[in-house]
Amino acid sequence: MTRKKIKDIIKSMKDEEKIRFALENTEIIKSPKKLLSTYESTTVHYYMLTVPFYLEFEGKSSDSETIIREGRITWQKPRLVTPGYILRMEGFSEEAKKAFSILADYHSDIAMMLYRLRFVKDYEHMDIVSNRLDEIARKIQGDIEKKQDPFCAIIKGVDEFWDVSLSKFIYELAVNSAYFSQYPDYGASNMLSTDASGYAVVSHDAAGIPVNAKAEIENLFLLYKKGDIDAKTVKEELDSWGLFEYYQDRFFSMLKKRK
Repeated sequence: MTRKKIKDIIKSMKDEEKIRFALENTEIIKSPKKLLSTYESTTVHYYMLTVPFYLEFEGKSSDSETIIREGRITWQKPRLVTPGYILRMEGFSEEAKKAFSILADYHSDIAMMLYRLRFVKDYEHMDIVSNRLDEIARKIQGDIEKKQDPFCAIIKGVDEFWDVSLSKFIYELAVNSAYFSQYPDYGASNMLSTDASGYAVVSHDAAGIPVNAKAEIENLFLLYKKGDIDAKTVKEELDSWGLFEYYQDRFFSMLKKRK
């Protein structure tokens, strides 16, 4: 299929179809050798390679030029949470909240990974190179191997929707990291177990408190005592877990001691 034909198809699509097209035509040429860390933040250096959409207007071959967008994405330390925790967070649409509500009613203890991302920029650097995309990909891959950087990725995307292509990479890396890194790590720490249906669920202590929630909350109380965070941060975490009532005496005692 020619580049012009692809362009005509994209023009005739609705927004949802365009996104689906971009996702289906995105290829992760090289994934990072290492998955996202369970216990600290992880920064991934990516190279987004696309064929310029303007080539058809200039009468050039799709093999004549390639755009290289280079940037970094930082994942903060992931959080092991439940549907109820996410349901209490701000920033989700009503549709998303409804979905989490249904999931919370159906399986309140199912384990979910919460990732927070930070883009240093949309991209740090962009080059237009007169060469085939596959040739450039091979050269970059060789450079990565020489540097032995375990957190580098090469992505072949759709130029008009390169950010959608990047989103696919982000999603796939997060899912793979959750199942092959975070879940095993949390299981080894007794914060995660498996129910009768084979689902990964958060573990609870004798009082019914999620083990990982208790660890997070204890750490926040310690940080507040040191003066590193304010009381609002502690309160928000307690509310997110639905545990303020359980910890309220300790919380108010903490405030009195600060005074």
